[in-house]
Amino acid sequence: MALPPVLRDRLRLPVIGSPLFIISGPDLVIAQCKAGIVGSFPALNARPISQLDEWLAQITEELADWDRAHPEAPSAPFAVNQIVHKTNNRLEEDVELCAKYRVPLVITSLGAREDVNAAVHGWGGIILHDVINQSFAHKAIEKGADGLIPVAAGAGGHAGGLSPFAFVQELRAWFDGPIALSGAIANGAAVLAAQAMGADLAYIGSAFIATQEARAAEGYKQMIVESGGEDILYTNLFTGVHGNYLRPSVLRAGLDPENLPHADPSKMNFGSGGNQEAKAWRDIWGCGQGIGAVDHVPTAGELVARLASEYEAAKVDLARKTAFTSGKAFAPA
Repeated sequence: MALPPVLRDRLRLPVIGSPLFIISGPDLVIAQCKAGIVGSFPALNARPISQLDEWLAQITEELADWDRAHPEAPSAPFAVNQIVHKTNNRLEEDVELCAKYRVPLVITSLGAREDVNAAVHGWGGIILHDVINQSFAHKAIEKGADGLIPVAAGAGGHAGGLSPFAFVQELRAWFDGPIALSGAIANGAAVLAAQAMGADLAYIGSAFIATQEARAAEGYKQMIVESGGEDILYTNLFTGVHGNYLRPSVLRAGLDPENLPHADPSKMNFGSGGNQEAKAWRDIWGCGQGIGAVDHVPTAGELVARLASEYEAAKVDLARKTAFTSGKAFAPA
């Protein structure tokens, strides 16, 4: 199944910037879209709800202005993440605001609802649903999602435990629609690898935390620059759902990373964890395993340019290796 035109024709790079709780706002989304990748943010980042109206107006107006001024390089579409969980008492109002601005892409998380999907389809939007296993993936498609975001092992924040190779392989056995792979992707070669294993797009979050437009504390950004994959801790303590977090932030909160208790998943929350003074995501910082590729804090545009350059170089390198193993001469374009 081909990608829908909104994702096929308007991207410089096959990448979605994932919605980052607290961190993603209009500045980051607009910068990502202008650079040529999908920018996104969680609706719940805008508080109170009137701010969501303001943000959507700002994003749509600034991107429209950009498109008029740059017809040769129009902006990529943007997405809004909706938490489809019974604890989200704002969902209906947030969806209504998305309808008002005809948001092109909606990313749903923590549940799948036919009424939400129908509403998005009603204004011509596309729904991508994030999942951590095959069961959730089947339910999402059965309830009307257009595409899937397999959140594989190593992804930042709430993440699954499956290898991306296993996850995408099994999805492609029954699903031929859009797939955006999430899980420790932080350079252009990894974007190409995601496509090689069967995904259409890469879903990148942690690398964008350490950008100038991100609404993250400077200490958070610097901790990402200074950390690597071994500094990531997988636990369900802080929200009741398993996720990946920066180990140094757990230590700083006065907790022992080697002796964390398990939370009760039935008491899921998105505020505080077992330590009431250490709140996710304010004090306990979510992050994925791919951050070894992050060595400074660029603008979002600079990061996308790096990813694009690495992506093109990886394609050339792959062609060279393929030619070598096939015994054919390699002639770069």
